[in-house]
Amino acid sequence: MRECPALFVAAPASGQGKTTITAALARFHRHQGRKVRVFKTGPDFLDPMILEQASGTPVYQLDLWMGGEAHCRQLLYEAANDTDLILIEGVMGLFDGDCSGADLAILFGIPVLAVIDGSAMAQTFGAVALGLATYRTELAFAGVFANRVANQHHYQMLTESLPPGIAAFGWLAKNADISLPDRHLGLVQATEIGDLDSRLNQAAAALHSVNNSLPLPVTFTPAAATATAALNILPLQGRHIAVARDSAFAFLYRANLDLLRALGAKLIFFSPLSDTALPTADALYLPGGYPELHLDQLASNHTMKTAIRAHHTMGKPIVAECGGMLYLSESLTDAQGASADMVGLLPGQATMQNKLANLGLHHVALPEGLLRGHTYHYSQLQSSLTPIAWSDAARAGRRGEPVYREGQLHASYLHLYFPSNPNAVAQLFAASPLSS
Repeated sequence: MRECPALFVAAPASGQGKTTITAALARFHRHQGRKVRVFKTGPDFLDPMILEQASGTPVYQLDLWMGGEAHCRQLLYEAANDTDLILIEGVMGLFDGDCSGADLAILFGIPVLAVIDGSAMAQTFGAVALGLATYRTELAFAGVFANRVANQHHYQMLTESLPPGIAAFGWLAKNADISLPDRHLGLVQATEIGDLDSRLNQAAAALHSVNNSLPLPVTFTPAAATATAALNILPLQGRHIAVARDSAFAFLYRANLDLLRALGAKLIFFSPLSDTALPTADALYLPGGYPELHLDQLASNHTMKTAIRAHHTMGKPIVAECGGMLYLSESLTDAQGASADMVGLLPGQATMQNKLANLGLHHVALPEGLLRGHTYHYSQLQSSLTPIAWSDAARAGRRGEPVYREGQLHASYLHLYFPSNPNAVAQLFAASPLSS
C-alpha cells in the first residue's frame, strides 16, 4: 500500500472549466517544488496534452469501462510511489455515465473538488454545491471551487450561499488571457498554443484563496497481476512499429504506446506531414488527429504516400484509427469544401461536416478478440468496402462503427484502448509480411 495526497476535480457539467482549474492547480503546486501527477478520466486526447505541459509529467487515462478496475488501480498505485500530489480531472458531469467520475472517486476513496462556473449565478451556487455533495452519500466531498468569478465581492456572494460543512477552496476570475482555445473535437492541441506556458503561469498565479497545503493522503493498493504484467512471452519482440505523430496525427494514448513496448515492440515515430520517407518497420500505426487541417501538406507529400502504399503491398500490417483512416482514403474534403487526394489504400471519399457524426464508448468483436475504445468524429466516410465487423456502443441505441480490412490493413473510426486486450493487439501488429 502507498499513500499520496489526491484530489478528483469534477464539475456539474462539461464546460465548467475543469481542465483550466486542474492545469492551474498542477502548475501552482509545481511552482511550490512538488512533483504532480495528473490523470484524465474517460477517453480524451486533448485535455491530457494541456495537463502534461502544466504538470511536467506524463498523463494517463483512468477509465473503468475501457481499461477496467485493475488497470486503473495499478496506474494510481505506481503514480503514488514517486509523487507529491495526484490530481484527477473528471469527465462531463460528476455523475454522468454508467462508469462515472463519481464511481471512480468512490472506488478509490479520492475526495472530490467540484468546479462550478459562477459567472451567471449568485446564491444558486450553494444549491448546486449541496446537490453535488449529497447526491451520493458514499462520495468523499472535499469542497467547491468557483470559476469565472467577476471579483472578490462576487465570490463572497457565492460562498455565503454554501451550506455548513461544504468548504470553499478558492476562485479564479474570468480572464481571456488564461482561457484555453477550442475547436470541434475539444481543446486546441497544446503544441498549437504558442503562449500556453504563459497562460498556465498566469492561471496558477491568479488562483485566489487557494490553500498551499496538500489534501489528506489517500491509500492506494496495487492490482493483482494483469495480462500485460504477467507476459512471459513477448509476441512483438524484435518488431519495429512506425507510429505517426505530428500535429495531424496526435491522438495517442500513452497506455497504448506503453503496451506495445511491453509486448516487445520498438516504436519509431515519424511525421506524414514533413518526413519524406517511411521508417523501415514491420508494422504501421496511424492514429487519429486533424488531417483535415493539413490537406495540402498531406496531399503534396507524394513520397510518403508512395511509401505507405509500398508498405501495404508488402503485406505488412497497418492499424489506422479515425483521422488515420481518413488519410488512407482516396480523398478528404474539409468543412469548407476544399478537397485533396490522400493515400488511396481505402476505396472511398471522406468528408468533414459541421455536425457530430458519432460519439461514445464502444467495443468490437474482431477476429483477434474483443477490444474496447471510443469514437468521436465529425466526418463521414463513404466506402464500397464491406465491413468485417461493426462495433457495439456501450450505451444501447447508439450507432455502431464499421471496421474495414483490406489485406493487412485494419481501419475504423474507433480509437482502440490497447490495454483492454493485449493479446488481440499483439495479433493486429504481428501479422507476417508476404515478402520483405
